[in-house]
Amino acid sequence: MPRLLVVHHSPTRSMQALLEQVLAGASDDAIEGVEVVCRPALEATAEDVLGADGYVLGTTANFGYMSGALKHFFDSTFLAVGGALDDSGGAGESGGETAGRPFGLWVHGRYDLTGAVRSVRSIVGALGWKQGYDVLEVMGEVDDPAREAAYDLGGTIAALLTT
Repeated sequence: MPRLLVVHHSPTRSMQALLEQVLAGASDDAIEGVEVVCRPALEATAEDVLGADGYVLGTTANFGYMSGALKHFFDSTFLAVGGALDDSGGAGESGGETAGRPFGLWVHGRYDLTGAVRSVRSIVGALGWKQGYDVLEVMGEVDDPAREAAYDLGGTIAALLTT
């Protein structure tokens, strides 16, 4: 059975609301045969990543970057799951077993989200993951359209695993 891994840092009500919608979308009754595994970023392991067929990542935007918790997740799993760096320390071409797997991303913040999105995309690019849905960028309060978009994000990545 395909497995979707949701890795998140949800320290606020806003992030928690988005997480709940991502999980609801990924578990929609119309999507059959996908196991959804949810891990806080500080608890997710390389084994979780290797055991999954797709990923949804959630982070706050903090000082123009992803959360420290999501950065820790990447720092502690990157090489073990097939991430590649070139001789200069930049993103190399990944040949690891997770390469080609779909991912989705949601980011919430109060100001500029650009750096957080860019930093996550850089790392997942070095892992060889493929973007499976538009990045959900939410600034300020989480309104109904943001909740619906989070639901669609989770549902879309889960549905990609059934094909």
